[in-house]
Amino acid sequence: MALQACARALYRGSRHGLRLSPRVSSFVLSPTLVRGHRLGPADDELYQRTTVTLMRGEKDGGAMIQSYSPTGFNIDGNRVIGPCAVIPPAILQWNVGSHKDITIESLALFYMLEPRIEVLVLGTGGRMERLDPEVMAFLKKKGISVEVQATEHACATFNFLSSERRITAAGLIPPPPPANPELV
Repeated sequence: MALQACARALYRGSRHGLRLSPRVSSFVLSPTLVRGHRLGPADDELYQRTTVTLMRGEKDGGAMIQSYSPTGFNIDGNRVIGPCAVIPPAILQWNVGSHKDITIESLALFYMLEPRIEVLVLGTGGRMERLDPEVMAFLKKKGISVEVQATEHACATFNFLSSERRITAAGLIPPPPPANPELV
């Protein structure tokens, strides 16, 4: 009963002349635009309560690697288990087990992207490992600069290049667990 009375009261109108009805009024379909009116303290009781939201003119710097461990990575709050490919705005599982598995085929994901990436950062685990020279020559022919580093340094390099708004991707292999866990 109370709900019906409330619905009837709203349908009849309110003190501001607004009313709810099943029909769409012409006011909703074609509002009158007035540009010269500015709100003053008398127009709105919330006039003095102002909040500011920071608006960024430029797009964010891209994905950031927040941490890494022997099990995986934390990238922008997303937990990734095992090796991963970071291609902003995507984070993908990367099917490699060690630096020996990094081949032209395993890197196809990186050189087939549009727009073409400028720098590919490869983290090869606990230490920097040499990659097959054919793989390096192939990526150079594709116009992609490659940084091969230990995963620890590769994460920092990727974050730095992303913050500079460079078109950057990363292929990361988690570092091995420490030999003596008590020292960590």
